Amino acid sequence: MKQLSRPVRRAVLVVHVAVSVGWLGLTLGLLTLSVTGYTSGSLETTVAAYRAMKIFSDWLVLPVALTALASGLVLSFGTPWGLARHRWVVVKFWLTSATVLLTAFSLRPGIDRLAADAVAGTPDTGLSMVSAPSVATATYLFVTAISVLKPWGLTRRGGRLRAAQSAGVRGRARKHPSRVVS
Repeated sequence: MKQLSRPVRRAVLVVHVAVSVGWLGLTLGLLTLSVTGYTSGSLETTVAAYRAMKIFSDWLVLPVALTALASGLVLSFGTPWGLARHRWVVVKFWLTSATVLLTAFSLRPGIDRLAADAVAGTPDTGLSMVSAPSVATATYLFVTAISVLKPWGLTRRGGRLRAAQSAGVRGRARKHPSRVVS
């Protein structure tokens, strides 16, 4: 893929950071609501908390998750970071992909069931819907940390690409020493 121009890269980066932070905040909100519903002694509070979770789940969770994944892919393919050059990018991609799938096929259906049971007057009193947002929040905090720290170095592919690029620069330097800028 062609490298993104600087203005486009910056715009996509802003979108990516904004939706990623939004996804983390949304998950913290779901965690807060699930803990409130679980610990509340009031049926009305439990029903309200679980219904609020459903609203967030129905309208925000999946679009935000998919936007974070899509903008991350655009950045990886349109910048020198690449998708398979650095280990932290690979880990971030797989964790994000897994959490998007878990959001679509586990979290959202679980919240739908939780809200339906609460409205029917039989709210779930187990920890099932506290654990999912807890794990998701921990995952997003980890992904945020590796995005900032960029640990673990290059993948094998990244090492080969860097070596090939260095060899190309050295070859051009030998042919045209005046054209190479240090």
